[in-house]
Amino acid sequence: MSLRDQSIVVGITGGIAAYKAVELLRELGRRGARIRAVMSRSATRFVGPITLTGLIGESPVVDLWDPSYKGEVHIELGEWADAMIVAPATMQFIASAAHGFADDPVLATYASMRGPRFIAPAMHTRMYERAATRRNLALLREDGVGIIGPVEGPLASGEIGLGRMSEPNEIADALERALRGTEDLRGRKILISAGPTYEDLDPVRFLGNRSTGKMGYAIASRAAKRGADVVLVSGPTTLPSPPGVETIRVRSAIEMHAAIMERREAADAIIMSAAIADYRPEAIAVHKIKKSEDLTLKLKRNPDILRELGELRGESRRPVLIGFALETRDVEASARSKLEKKRVDLIVGNEAADGFAGETNRVILVDHDSADALPLLSKADVADRILDRLLSIFER
Repeated sequence: MSLRDQSIVVGITGGIAAYKAVELLRELGRRGARIRAVMSRSATRFVGPITLTGLIGESPVVDLWDPSYKGEVHIELGEWADAMIVAPATMQFIASAAHGFADDPVLATYASMRGPRFIAPAMHTRMYERAATRRNLALLREDGVGIIGPVEGPLASGEIGLGRMSEPNEIADALERALRGTEDLRGRKILISAGPTYEDLDPVRFLGNRSTGKMGYAIASRAAKRGADVVLVSGPTTLPSPPGVETIRVRSAIEMHAAIMERREAADAIIMSAAIADYRPEAIAVHKIKKSEDLTLKLKRNPDILRELGELRGESRRPVLIGFALETRDVEASARSKLEKKRVDLIVGNEAADGFAGETNRVILVDHDSADALPLLSKADVADRILDRLLSIFER
């Protein structure tokens, strides 16, 4: 991978993870990037400006009022840079950036950027989980800011939790994916399923599950941004259709089966992330079922869409098939079993506790040769990891 000839501003704010910014600068330089650095005053308590000067050959900006700078240095950097990454991005920086403050070198440069902006959050788990932090991160996402991490791991306090800054090589990888544009999946047609299915019992009740569809929608969004022609078949969710994605809304497993089968032959890849109900009522009551002492429901099997897709493609191995295995135990073993039974190329396994509702997911990517357990990541980051694996399958 390379960031050759990309101009990148690295913003460093005052958290213990600032020491990792030194390795990030080294990694970006190794990949060919041109680098400038800006630091908040508090960041200089954790890493010295002279260290950064030695790495990038130019002094970091630490004071907007330094008379040695000609003109408005934050405006100059905003024009010069192809992108900016703030790493670490503290709780304080995230709050200030979300609400438009620009009263230190990092914030002022961030506010002046013409190109894309990225942040790598780093803080204690309790700070990251605060409702205010989540609201501020949501505001930044709405503004188009790329959020890399955080991940789960050892914290400065000695505890283990979510809030650790992503490793420098992972940040550099994410920047490469974003800055190389949308060419890597251009021309590919990808069919994605997402969300739950609802199996109606009567006019007011249904059988369903707690899937929100967020993982599938994240995959669809990232695939579209990477240039793919994306069709998303979605069960009932409250999520808006991702930009640039054709979204087909369905309700039941039978409807999802019909929508997938109708479009399968045009797809280069099918990613089945939907939590499709295994069973449906044998009959749907015309009127609301009245309360009684006991109720017995007769159920029948729904179509196994992923298995059917695997059987239909035969020996051609196209389209590429990726399935999901949501489990409550023995995730890797269950994923490997599903990989073989369904005749697919990749299974994304995860525990129900890690995947439902939230903005993060912890998955294991299981193919016929390996099992790659990923740390706890944002669903957008997980989506990119899945699409990276898809790309490698295309290139075989």
